[in-house]
Amino acid sequence: MRGIYKTISRVLGSLRGFVFLSTVSVALLVFLGATFASSILYEKLLEERSRATSEEVAAQNRNAIYQVLRSGGLRSQIDEAAAASRYAFPSFVERIDVYRSDDVAALYGRAGTPLPPDLAQQVLHDGRNAVATTGDQIRYLYPVRAEGECLGCHANAKAEDVLGVIDIRHKLEPVAGTVRGYYVALFLALGTLVLVAAGALTSWVAHRLERSAYLFKREVESFNTIKDFEHFDIGKVEFGFSEFNQAFEHVALLVDKIKSVAVDKGVLEFEIRLLEKFIITSNVVRDWREFIQNLLLEINPIIEAYALVTIFRVEEEAYECEVFWRNRPSDNTVRLLERILRQQIREYSLLHGASLLNIVHNIADDKHTLPELSLRDIELQTKTLLLDTPKIGGIVGIGVQSTMAQDNVRHMVIGSILTTLLNLVGSVKAIYKYTKDLEHYATRDPLTDLYNQRMFWELLGYEVGRARRHEQKFAVMMLDMDNFKTINDRFGHHFGDAFLQSFAKLLQKAVRNGDLLARYGGDEFCIILPEASETQAYVVAQRIGEMLEEFSMDTPDGIKLKATTSIGIAISPDHGENPKDLFLVADNMMYKAKSAGKNAIAIPNEDEMAEVFRKAGEKSLMIQNALDEHRIVPFFQPICDTATGEIVIHELLMRIQLDDEIVTANDFIEQAESMGIAHKMDYQLIEKAFTQVKEQGYQGMLFVNLSPKALIVGEFAARVSRLAEQFEIEPSRIVFEITERETVRNLTLLEKFVLDVKMQGFSFAIDDFGSGFSSFQYIKRFPVDYIKIEGEFIRNMLHDEVYLAFIKSIVTLAKELKIKTVAEFVEDADVLAAVGRLGIDYAQGYHISRPSPQMHVRGTPGSAQPILQVGNKLS
Repeated sequence: MRGIYKTISRVLGSLRGFVFLSTVSVALLVFLGATFASSILYEKLLEERSRATSEEVAAQNRNAIYQVLRSGGLRSQIDEAAAASRYAFPSFVERIDVYRSDDVAALYGRAGTPLPPDLAQQVLHDGRNAVATTGDQIRYLYPVRAEGECLGCHANAKAEDVLGVIDIRHKLEPVAGTVRGYYVALFLALGTLVLVAAGALTSWVAHRLERSAYLFKREVESFNTIKDFEHFDIGKVEFGFSEFNQAFEHVALLVDKIKSVAVDKGVLEFEIRLLEKFIITSNVVRDWREFIQNLLLEINPIIEAYALVTIFRVEEEAYECEVFWRNRPSDNTVRLLERILRQQIREYSLLHGASLLNIVHNIADDKHTLPELSLRDIELQTKTLLLDTPKIGGIVGIGVQSTMAQDNVRHMVIGSILTTLLNLVGSVKAIYKYTKDLEHYATRDPLTDLYNQRMFWELLGYEVGRARRHEQKFAVMMLDMDNFKTINDRFGHHFGDAFLQSFAKLLQKAVRNGDLLARYGGDEFCIILPEASETQAYVVAQRIGEMLEEFSMDTPDGIKLKATTSIGIAISPDHGENPKDLFLVADNMMYKAKSAGKNAIAIPNEDEMAEVFRKAGEKSLMIQNALDEHRIVPFFQPICDTATGEIVIHELLMRIQLDDEIVTANDFIEQAESMGIAHKMDYQLIEKAFTQVKEQGYQGMLFVNLSPKALIVGEFAARVSRLAEQFEIEPSRIVFEITERETVRNLTLLEKFVLDVKMQGFSFAIDDFGSGFSSFQYIKRFPVDYIKIEGEFIRNMLHDEVYLAFIKSIVTLAKELKIKTVAEFVEDADVLAAVGRLGIDYAQGYHISRPSPQMHVRGTPGSAQPILQVGNKLS
């Protein structure tokens, strides 16, 4: 049944099948109805006619028998008369019998008539004719009454007595079946005719419709893009029926309306693909120009674009332009486009007075040549988007040169695509610029452009291995400027930075090509002298001292300021066979030179070597005793919200209580890490901090500041979680912090730690952000919640454009990634105001507050919750 239903549904689903079945069904219903009615009427008429004829024949048969009876015929004569009647009417007469009444039968000694009682009563006793129908037989019963002729033979009878019965039996032919057979044959003949007529009519109608449908289908198949709408016309399709034609006139009207509002599916799909390209990978950043060129080639199947133009602000009133051509343009086209670009820059109100420094041309497909473009082509076919202010990456404008720009609807779509491209190109360019800066500052000190501390340790480790392989000596020099704090305090950090820059240039002149100079931090510098003996190192140190005697720098009040330095020297392998020992000796010799009156050079002898390592052993013992005796104590440094000025953060710093002296972390943390007990000190510090938080009722977040070496302790996060539960501190109030300047060689280990942190409900932060190349790797790979910008950048940003630009890049990138920022080294009101203007969220430094054993617990109800940072900060 289901198969039949599906077949009927499929047939009715086509116009041909529907018309055919409808025509045949209506014809069959009409014909069957008429046939059924006429058949019944005709059968009725035949039956009545047959009965009437039968009655007439029966009357004749009765008269023939009656005449024989009246004449006193014998039985044989009666039988002959009956046989003659049957012969005369073979289709009717089946049998004729003559029965005596009971009296006559008794008289002649024969049995009476075997009639049914009711018929016997009616015929024999009442003397009335009777008709009985049985199946297809009609029985006519006629009483034979005694008349004058009969009384002669039947002397005992009286007039009108019933002497017997004439029984005539007629058969009725089954005319109904015959008639029905005739009608079925007629129905089949006429039905076949109807089917043929219906099929012919259906084919004719279907042919007209299919021809029109084919024309319509051909028009539809020719329509693939919105451009084809211009040639899409169904008005010429004639369906042959006014109703269909009228309906498709409405369709044609709809098509005309769609033409004015339709957007090409391909354009929308391209926009979606473009959004997918916002997943910016390191390859995209590294080869951003190639990325834009490939993007231009991808645009062309959707939008035939000749060129893509981007404008970036590189200075306050200066801009540069990158033009990406689809194919190689002619020299005339290039000159024409450059002239238009420079003119638009001059005429654009928001860029008034700006200069276009440089126009860089890039070609996506150099194998083909662009058609020559005229001034009119460029002006009419260029869609541009210029911003009021530069966005991420310094981008201020973007444009596409395409013929589609003249179409109103496509003009709107191109505008949407340009907005997407603007953000995409700006983001890629910003990250590209930022990573290029990171590549440089990962190894360089931003102030002096010497190698930084991180690079110094890598170079020192490399030189130890190289010298050992070649059995050579080399020298390590540690330099500290004398009385530099006085210079900073009296003349300000700006002058102090300029003084350090001049000192760095002097050092570069004092050493050989191939010698390695680094700024270790503050006013401390390191020099590695490959293949140098003790005598050679001493000569270099003397040369530096002599050059400083001739050096002076004018202060803001006109004083010529001179400088001296204390220098400590260590020789490998005489004074140490590993980087830490060599640095330890050189550092101690530098302090020895200072103790000797400054402006001195110190090289260790055997007794001094023993003293250096004895003091290092004493420090290790001091650290272990402090841990065992629970003398790790917390200090807190407040951090404020730059928008409100309210203290909303506290950073916890590690200290050691040594009798009445407080030892800061920078005096012991490196030694503690080398001893492998830094994480144990963290546990003790955190537990004491949590105790104080609970006792003071401090409601805030807790930043746990870790060194990368703590990551190898797999239970660290879980143990802090248990401590937080013990002191009723929610995990959401704890943020683990990694110091960015440290080298994390195993990012997989760090990734596992961060995921563990997140699963426990904690957050993640990066400290000293920007001090190393791993900055970008961290924010790209890990879900960072906070970054603390390297304090060196903050302290110098008002006096150095490089620092300022670098900070702007960090802040812009952080906002794009929804990461909160903290500025370190905020040491005066001007820096704090500048930090707020740059959009940095929080500020920290001596201008806000110095570290103290107590927390600031003041706060306005409903204000932002304070944040507590916990860790082994070196300040």
